[in-house]
Formats: sequence, C-alpha cells, structure tokens
Amino acid sequence: MAFRSGLEERVADLLTELGVKYEYESTKVPYQILCNYTPDFLLPNGIWLETKGQLTPEDRRKMIAVKKCNPELDIRFVFQAPYNKINKGSKTTYAKWADRQGFKWCAAHAIPIEWLT
Repeated sequence: MAFRSGLEERVADLLTELGVKYEYESTKVPYQILCNYTPDFLLPNGIWLETKGQLTPEDRRKMIAVKKCNPELDIRFVFQAPYNKINKGSKTTYAKWADRQGFKWCAAHAIPIEWLT
C-alpha cells in the first residue's frame, strides 16, 4: 500500500504490529469553509458585476462555490480579455469557462446597456 508520507507509513506499521485493523483513506468527509465574497459592483437592478483582468484557478473555484451556495444571485463577469485562455495549453477561454458554469459575461469595452438599466 502506498502512503502519502513517511509518518503515515510508520503509524500503519505500528497499527499492524499491534494487530489493530484499519482502513487507510477509505472515506471521504465533505466540509465547507465559510468565507465571504465581496463583489466588485452591485447594481440597483440586483445584478452583481465581477470584473476580471485575469481569472486564476482560485478565482474560478471561489466563483463556482459562491454560485453553488447562492444560486439566487445574478453574478455576471466583465472580462478585460474574454478570449484569453484560462491557462497555457488550454483550449478553454475565460468566456467558455463562464458559459460552462452558467455565468453571463461580456468584454469590458462592451457592457450591455440592458445590464445597467
């Protein structure tokens, strides 16, 4: 069996020597970390605008979690460069990522007027 660290391996050896039966990493326990999201702009019509010049992996994880916990919020992205790739070698752009996650988006130079009224 492969362990993630030498300490885990030593504890497993000790448990085995003592005749203690155990399972190693056989169970997954879900958990949530309570954080707060501060949107860039909240418009009078209830639309939340999140502006992004760069969409990091941390940003993507956070926004998916925010949407999952708050599905009633209308969060929309304003991307500086919506057709940039999310990382080198990826075919996914910021725009495609937003589409796949169910977020509306636009380019910073072309915010739809209907979003603002």
